[in-house]
Amino acid sequence: MPKPLDAIDRKILSALTADGRISNNQLAEQVGLSPAPCWQRMRRLEKDGFIQAYAAILDQEKLGLAETALVDVGLDRHDDATVDGFGQAMAAMPEVLEVFLTTGEYDYFIKVAVDGTRGYEAFLRRLYRVPGVRNTRSSFALRCLKRASSVTP
Repeated sequence: MPKPLDAIDRKILSALTADGRISNNQLAEQVGLSPAPCWQRMRRLEKDGFIQAYAAILDQEKLGLAETALVDVGLDRHDDATVDGFGQAMAAMPEVLEVFLTTGEYDYFIKVAVDGTRGYEAFLRRLYRVPGVRNTRSSFALRCLKRASSVTP
């Protein structure tokens, strides 16, 4: 069982969420610890699963994928083979950024980075070839007002 988070752990998580490349010395100074205890706490937070990974946030526009499509997907059946196959297909599509199993009218919510409407059309053609996909509803994001990888408690 992981040790409960204290105020310093929360400060460490908040600082790492803002800048995952912060040096241990800078992090220690920011949270009011010396470097060695700060490093130990950070490693414990990693080991206990509070920190799952470190990642770079890429500029999709500079990569030629300037549009973000938000897609609701409904499946025509919900047996294990269909659900597993859908998950594997989404994992294999590079333009799919995130996939959420949802409640309500649709089964999944997908965030996709594409190169305009032609890129989205090509994605949709591949999506509709995935066994079990019944219908979709799409929207294009006009602008991102907030982007966060996590919420620090």
